[in-house]
Amino acid sequence: MVTSDYRTVLEQTLAHALNYLKNLDQTPVSATVDLKDLRRSLSHPLAVGGVDAVQVINDLVADVEGGILGSAGGRFFGWVIGGSLPAALAADWLTSTWDQNAALYACGPAEAVIEEICGQWLKELLGLPVIASFAFVTGCQMAHATCLAAARNALLNKRGWDVERKGLADAPQFRILCGQQHGSIERAIRLLGFGSDHVIDLPTNNLGRLEASALATALWEDRHSPTIVLLQAGDINTGGFDPFAELVPLAHASGAWVHVDGAFGLWANASPKYKHLLKGVEQADSWATDGHKWLNVPYDCGYAFVADGAAHRASMSHRASYLTHDSDAYDQIDWNPEWSRRGRGVPTYAAIRQLGKQGIADLIERTSRHARTLVGRIGALRGAELVSEAQINQGLVRFIADKTGATEVDHDLRTEEVMAKILQKGEVFFGGTTWRGKRCMRVSVCNWQTTNEDVEQAINAVRKAMDI
Repeated sequence: MVTSDYRTVLEQTLAHALNYLKNLDQTPVSATVDLKDLRRSLSHPLAVGGVDAVQVINDLVADVEGGILGSAGGRFFGWVIGGSLPAALAADWLTSTWDQNAALYACGPAEAVIEEICGQWLKELLGLPVIASFAFVTGCQMAHATCLAAARNALLNKRGWDVERKGLADAPQFRILCGQQHGSIERAIRLLGFGSDHVIDLPTNNLGRLEASALATALWEDRHSPTIVLLQAGDINTGGFDPFAELVPLAHASGAWVHVDGAFGLWANASPKYKHLLKGVEQADSWATDGHKWLNVPYDCGYAFVADGAAHRASMSHRASYLTHDSDAYDQIDWNPEWSRRGRGVPTYAAIRQLGKQGIADLIERTSRHARTLVGRIGALRGAELVSEAQINQGLVRFIADKTGATEVDHDLRTEEVMAKILQKGEVFFGGTTWRGKRCMRVSVCNWQTTNEDVEQAINAVRKAMDI
């Protein structure tokens, strides 16, 4: 009877899922309904009695019609969003079916071992030290929080302060040095109690890279404070990389902890063609990256790595009499901030097995090639301007107002106008950003399904939106 209850609704759900995936190429990539429409269609009265499971699913699919972005498909180039590989999607379904609490080996033995193996695979793919500890978290936001909690523990422990016991009140004041900073790091800094006022923004060059001279000056100014240096592997706008081989030894010479934001760019180490961009990154103290970007696993999935495993564990681990710990297994609760958690390692395991090292390298290089083509050819259109070439899979273009005496404000307005027309047509999805005071259209290519045909369609969609 229980099997029958599941079978009918799951078979219906499979049909809906396959229909959605089958039609990704034909349906609009952007939303076709607004907030008011979605609230009206989804706001069913809270009934006293229940509703048949199949009807619930059928209603859900009908009610969200037009409100699901085509981010799973090959013509979505907004933010930095990947799709889902077939094996990863299927494994994610199984993760929900198995419904394990992947917090301890005792309550999810297989998923604990899967995560342990994935951690080793990821360190090999990303070129990180084999001794580094790791955690599977919701995304780069919590990967930053995990890594910076370890940094907080290590730096204060050196100064005789037990932050896990005493907290930050009366503790030595931190300073955090960075060039380009993503908002997820700023949020992690606030969550951990460092305070955003202690973040010191350093000047960067025209590609958004932090230069050694700027860092050296800042390190010297207050060299006795516990210091964290934030470096980037893949700027969100330009895809730029900080020069790790220069900056990391410089930071370490002053006793600073180096954390690398590699939300997508750290994956360049999996590509023989692009790994030179990350020379020296393995010398850092901690690293954060995502799986739901370039590895193309379903949301949510991020990875944190820490060279100092003792500090990592001390900042996260917890013991209670009712918990069952295994002395040999990799109990996930010792390394990540969550207690109840799904087995994020399962789709990661499936994705890496499906692609292999060569497949991942090809994914990185293929999507980067598509990004260069998009940015280069759109930027070459009459009335467009290439702002930043795609170093890997990110690049910038903008659109120029065609009138005498046009100002930067006019160009910004024209850029917004063209982007709005692109989204209205729904053939392709691009997002906007402001870079060096200029409003730009940002190109991000992460999806394993993006083809040459998708690129051509995207360029034509831009051309039509520009009316040329």
